[in-house]
Amino acid sequence: MRGPAPRLPALPALLWLALAPLPGPAARAELRVRVRLPGGQVTEESLQADSGADCVSLELRAADGALVTLTADFRQEVKIFRALILGELERGQSQFQALCFVTRLHRNEIIPSESMAKLRQKNPRTVRQAEEVRGLEHLSMDVAVNFSKAAQLSPHIHNVCAEAREAIYTREEDVKFWLEKGVDGSMFEVLPQGSALPELQRCRRCPDRWRPCMCSYSLSIEWYPCMLKYCRSRDAAGKVSSYKCGIRSCQKGYTFHYYVPQKQLCLWDEEA
Repeated sequence: MRGPAPRLPALPALLWLALAPLPGPAARAELRVRVRLPGGQVTEESLQADSGADCVSLELRAADGALVTLTADFRQEVKIFRALILGELERGQSQFQALCFVTRLHRNEIIPSESMAKLRQKNPRTVRQAEEVRGLEHLSMDVAVNFSKAAQLSPHIHNVCAEAREAIYTREEDVKFWLEKGVDGSMFEVLPQGSALPELQRCRRCPDRWRPCMCSYSLSIEWYPCMLKYCRSRDAAGKVSSYKCGIRSCQKGYTFHYYVPQKQLCLWDEEA
């Protein structure tokens, strides 16, 4: 059942949580939200939740045309970023280039899948901006993930990273966490590091397009539900109780640093 009607107009959140129970033991839901990008452009972001699989995904097109996806697998404590980057055909690249970055999912980074599945919009035409901007995170992706073995890490990797099977990266510190959980270590391969190879340059400074180098790629999740909001109500007897009444939205940027066997795979990372 929905909560008492007088509560809804007072909610400060841009989205509110429908209080009706989910249809059945598990539910899938999709929400489309209009989001303003840093340059002022407006894009549509898709948010999907599957409470049965205990995962959520967010997808949006960045200002440069790249299609960015974030998948949060709560069951396996895995977070998957995928970027489909438009290729530079005149420079010998394919139509698009796919990258996948896999990291540990920590608690309270994003609202639970069951709560995401209940989200409803008050005004679908509103252009959203995040209430909180979380700091830019720099991540050294020093380990490659074998696509054919990655289903054990998360079953979503096979679907999300199918186009990026030769470009799936993670971090050694996250690998240690997953190994302690019993994940097969043979799916991981440590990549060459700049600290161990002084001649390995940053791609932006590398003059030869066919030499190995350290690439950087940045992406941003412009709007996502990062926390639940709770409101209080008082019954006829004066007893106070709390209920979920909305969400807090966040924006967060990431820069990934990783090894590539040739600069041709990192043409966006060049000196201006």
